[in-house]
Amino acid sequence: MLSRPKPGESEVDLLHFQSQFLAAGAAPAVQLVKKGNRGGGDANSDRPPLQDHRDVVMLDNLPDLPPALVPSPPKRARPSPGHCLPEDEDPEERLRRHDQHITAVLTKIIERDTSSVAVNLPVPSGVAFPAVFLRSRDTQGKSATSGKRSIFAQEIAARRIAEAKGPSVGEVVPNVGPPEGAVTCETPTPRNQGCQLPGSSHSFQGPNLVTGKGLRDQEAEQEAQTIHEENIARLQAMAPEEILQEQQRLLAQLDPSLVAFLRSHSHTQEQTGETASEEQRPGGPSANVTKEEPLMSAFASEPRKRDKLEPEAPALALPVTPQKEWLHMDTVELEKLHWTQDLPPVRRQQTQERMQARFSLQGELLAPDVDLPTHLGLHHHGEEAERAGYSLQELFHLTRSQVSQQRALALHVLAQVISRAQAGEFGDRLAGSVLSLLLDAGFLFLLRFSLDDRVDGVIATAIRALRALLVAPGDEELLDSTFSWYHGALTFPLMPSQEDKEDEDEDEECPAGKAKRKSPEEESRPPPDLARHDVIKGLLATSLLPRLRYVLEVTYPGPAVVLDILAVLIRLARHSLESATRVLECPRLIETIVREFLPTSWSPVGAGPTPSLYKVPCATAMKLLRVLASAGRNIAARLLSSFDLRSRLCRIIAEAPQELALPPEEAEMLSTEALRLWAVAASYGQGGYLYSDSAEASLSATPSLVTWTQVSGLQPLVEPCLRQTLKLLSRPEMWRAVGPVPVACLLFLGAYYQAWSQQPSSCPEDWLQDMQRLSEELLLPLLSQPTLGSLWDSLRHCSLLCNPLSCVPALEAPPSLVSLGCSGGCPRLSLAGSASPFPFLTALLSLLNTLAQIHKGLCGQLAAILAAPGLQNYFLQCVAPGAAPHLTPFSAWALRHEYHLQYLALALAQKAAALQPLPATHAALYHGMALALLSRLLPGSEYLTHELLLSCVFRLEFLPERTSGGPEAADFSDQLSLGSSRVPRCGQGTLLAQACQDLPSIRNCYLTHCSPARASLLASQALHRGELQRVPTLLLPMPTEPLLPTDWPFLPLIRLYHRASDTPSGLSPTDTMGTAMRVLQWVLVLESWRPQALWAVPPAARLARLMCVFLVDSELFRESPVQHLVAALLAQLCQPQVLPNLNLDCRLPGLTSFPDLYANFLDHFEAVSFGDHLFGALVLLPLQRRFSVTLRLALFGEHVGALRALSLPLTQLPVSLECYTVPPEDNLALLQLYFRTLVTGALRPRWCPVLYAVAVAHVNSFIFSQDPQSSDEVKAARRSMLQKTWLLADEGLRQHLLHYKLPNSTLPEGFELYSQLPPLRQHYLQRLTSTVLQNGVSET
Repeated sequence: MLSRPKPGESEVDLLHFQSQFLAAGAAPAVQLVKKGNRGGGDANSDRPPLQDHRDVVMLDNLPDLPPALVPSPPKRARPSPGHCLPEDEDPEERLRRHDQHITAVLTKIIERDTSSVAVNLPVPSGVAFPAVFLRSRDTQGKSATSGKRSIFAQEIAARRIAEAKGPSVGEVVPNVGPPEGAVTCETPTPRNQGCQLPGSSHSFQGPNLVTGKGLRDQEAEQEAQTIHEENIARLQAMAPEEILQEQQRLLAQLDPSLVAFLRSHSHTQEQTGETASEEQRPGGPSANVTKEEPLMSAFASEPRKRDKLEPEAPALALPVTPQKEWLHMDTVELEKLHWTQDLPPVRRQQTQERMQARFSLQGELLAPDVDLPTHLGLHHHGEEAERAGYSLQELFHLTRSQVSQQRALALHVLAQVISRAQAGEFGDRLAGSVLSLLLDAGFLFLLRFSLDDRVDGVIATAIRALRALLVAPGDEELLDSTFSWYHGALTFPLMPSQEDKEDEDEDEECPAGKAKRKSPEEESRPPPDLARHDVIKGLLATSLLPRLRYVLEVTYPGPAVVLDILAVLIRLARHSLESATRVLECPRLIETIVREFLPTSWSPVGAGPTPSLYKVPCATAMKLLRVLASAGRNIAARLLSSFDLRSRLCRIIAEAPQELALPPEEAEMLSTEALRLWAVAASYGQGGYLYSDSAEASLSATPSLVTWTQVSGLQPLVEPCLRQTLKLLSRPEMWRAVGPVPVACLLFLGAYYQAWSQQPSSCPEDWLQDMQRLSEELLLPLLSQPTLGSLWDSLRHCSLLCNPLSCVPALEAPPSLVSLGCSGGCPRLSLAGSASPFPFLTALLSLLNTLAQIHKGLCGQLAAILAAPGLQNYFLQCVAPGAAPHLTPFSAWALRHEYHLQYLALALAQKAAALQPLPATHAALYHGMALALLSRLLPGSEYLTHELLLSCVFRLEFLPERTSGGPEAADFSDQLSLGSSRVPRCGQGTLLAQACQDLPSIRNCYLTHCSPARASLLASQALHRGELQRVPTLLLPMPTEPLLPTDWPFLPLIRLYHRASDTPSGLSPTDTMGTAMRVLQWVLVLESWRPQALWAVPPAARLARLMCVFLVDSELFRESPVQHLVAALLAQLCQPQVLPNLNLDCRLPGLTSFPDLYANFLDHFEAVSFGDHLFGALVLLPLQRRFSVTLRLALFGEHVGALRALSLPLTQLPVSLECYTVPPEDNLALLQLYFRTLVTGALRPRWCPVLYAVAVAHVNSFIFSQDPQSSDEVKAARRSMLQKTWLLADEGLRQHLLHYKLPNSTLPEGFELYSQLPPLRQHYLQRLTSTVLQNGVSET
């Protein structure tokens, strides 16, 4: 029988036993059984055990060197029990193949470094054996609550705790000699003993704060002890008063939180030390051990001493006293319990220093010194703990909390803050914009991340915050309330304006094609970059639409969340055609909304809160479809055809609101939105199949969709309604309540008569008689009512043009997120206010224009409305010079409606003027109004611009001056001004009369160069004429600027100049001559009879445009008509009331800089002028002394050759000579150029008399100047110039330079001379020239 291995046998013995066992071939005592699969049972239980596979270990096969330490192969799954191992496989070989890194495991044994571990010596004991462990009653009682820990483990844990605290009472024994071979404990030396301050009982047992951590283990304790001894020595050398003074200085310099931490730390160490000393006292003398005493701080040694040194240090007052029996309170850390103290009193703001804004849970801005109770939950923050409320940074931090309720609360508060900020509640109490600050901080993407949360409450609050951010309160209410106005369905897109201007080729493209195109740059830009310029584009780039679709389709949120999502989608659709298309094309989004919120059948819903909006008609969902349809005719067609809106619209429109089984308010809104959707579809010529005799149709769009016989019976229904509402005109409160009704009725009657007159089968006598009847029975009595006059009078009070300061950009209006800014509601006396007369008067003028156009006999009677004093005063204030309103999204919307009223009034005046002459004052006023309106019309009104150019602007009926002595008065004015202005003229009256005769040619010229792009003009024309099949969209172009510039009268001339610059071969003389003449004629008419039309064009810009006439062609300025017209316009610029406003240093529209244009002008003058006097007058005009010296340096420095061609006589100079000579020139470089041109003969009186007189005047003033504050360089130049003047060989020039007195343009030289120099100048000249021979003449 083989023996078993015994203790003490080596590995060689074990291998010998293995060889004997294998040689004997005995059966093993243990059988190897493969365990079955857990899930598969013992399907292979009958398989015999594997007995032949034995593990044999051979030391000879182990390598001499360990293999490289490479990562071991990954573990593999255990083979299934059904897998049969090959019987002929050697287990040794299998082990070697599958466990090749066994040696690597053995070689990975690394010894732990114990060099830095402190060695704790055993506590000496007086007994030979350890004490017998006895189970005490306490241990028995605690065993029931010890869980799974054994008694032995509990005892070991207790013993470790006792050792950590120090030797127990029973273990402290008298000091005995150490046994032989034991480590000897050193007796403490004076170096290690405690130190005391003189005169005090306080002892320092060792270093408290300095531990030596970070140094070498051998030097750490020594260095710490050395520093401790130096501190003790310094303290012993100081008096108690000095110690107290130094302590107060340190406390003033240290951070209060650090001081509190040191005190609490020392207090804890003090308690531990006292506990240890109390445990040692009853057990006899203490043992001399090397273990250090507990560390104590000098500030916390003894309570009595601490009170003496720190009389002002208050104790930490806690609301409760911590007990050691409490969980985890065995060691009290006072610095961590500061939050349990009472809050300090609120700090009163003593200065104007800005403080961090804090908000309540309702989003209210809290005052810095407000004192609120803590139970409101507004003090759970670390910074400024005494102040109530939370800052935006703290709310942002809370949104990243792991607790969903905290995330939802933070988003809710931020949503409330945004809502109140957009409502204008904060005003100027905050420095900066809250919305801009949040957007810059990434709040937009924080909301987007919150939408991906798994908690429904967080998703709901994120959607609410998103709505508060995107949807400005008041915007939708304003657009809904004005939908029934004249062209009220047309709106501007709510998107930021593009900075880059499009090419002219892109201008010819239709708006729909522009919106569908997306530049590659935008597609590649990341969402943060897109959001920085456009918030909506940045959001759409983050897959917002699929996420909102998922929330609606899967989570089935509550009514509030559904309404918030629909409001966000409406805002996205109002952004642009591109955004509306993306909303429509989002997979299953519109399908889900139509299916869930616009069903054809539903259960009755009673009044009160609705638990769910699913399977119930929702007015907001219908509004979303209406806004989408307004974006383009293709979207409207897809909505009507792809989502079965026909049955849904018929279901809602066919029944009265009270019969829809919905709450009354919701049913009213649903029915209204359904009619508005039908009206939008009808604007494209779609949805005509919905009309039936019993349908409550949209009145203004119906007649163009169906046959005339189907709608001819609607007038008897509408006209009585209009009569009843007009009776309320004298009752303002009730009139404002029914305001949209008369507006809709008037617009319907206008569309009705327009369609009736176009029916080929109708008899003209019928509709003419009906118009006569309507005029006599309804309109003429209305025009004579005094209450209608009060409406005209209120135009000025509600006008945005008359009150430009009423439209200022909102404080919370970030440029990347456009809104109308109507959060606070519109004032009552404003264009969109409840007392606004604009909607009713615009609809009334629209009806009157339709009747006057069809029935010419009614034109004179209906045009009497234009004589209303309120309208006349309104026009006078609109044409008066003044600041224009700042162009904002709201001002663009409001001004468009105001321009509608002005255009309709002018159109009615034009129809009346074609039949009978208008009063001269009224005609001039209407013409001024037409000119002002032409330069103000915004994109989308291209048709109105074209019509004004065709009718009012260039009609002789609106120029009464031509027949009332205007040309004769101009000629008389020329005769009166001969003494002050000597520009050669051809009679201004003759030029004006010729311009009136050429007015049709002038109109054709401006129609050619000022008409809008064809695509935009056709789209606008389709909207205003009601050509439904050609209307592409109800979204207007972006209102970045007016259609025509303020200097539109010069526009053909500017385009002619650019064409000439781009055509080296030159333009056709006939085309150039005709365009230039027509422009100059029209500008002369405006300068003479309508100066207010050019008030917005600075005089410097007009001068630059006149200079373009000479730059267009080398022969154009020689034509006699051009010469006369330019001379007349130059005389207008040189008038005394205009000349002071000529400022060439300001920024001019269309010019990079005036000096560049003037340099080009000098080049052209030097090349082709040949001494032309008019050309020379334009060259001399910018050389006046008050203008920039750069212009004079350009002539005298770079174009000296042009001086010989400036032969303009002094008598023909358009301005006074004193404008060039006063004040004296102070630029040294220019003065030297003056002197050089005079001395060298480049400037002579017969070549350039004007500049010769100017140069002599400035050089004379300079050489005789005796300013003591002049620099040494100026003094030296003055002395040199005077000496050279004295030595001049040209006696005439010498006489002029020395004896110049005053400018006088009547003299041939242009100035007066001294017959004899004044004594002061004579003495000064003699003193300087006496040293000429001795010192010589210096070079300048």
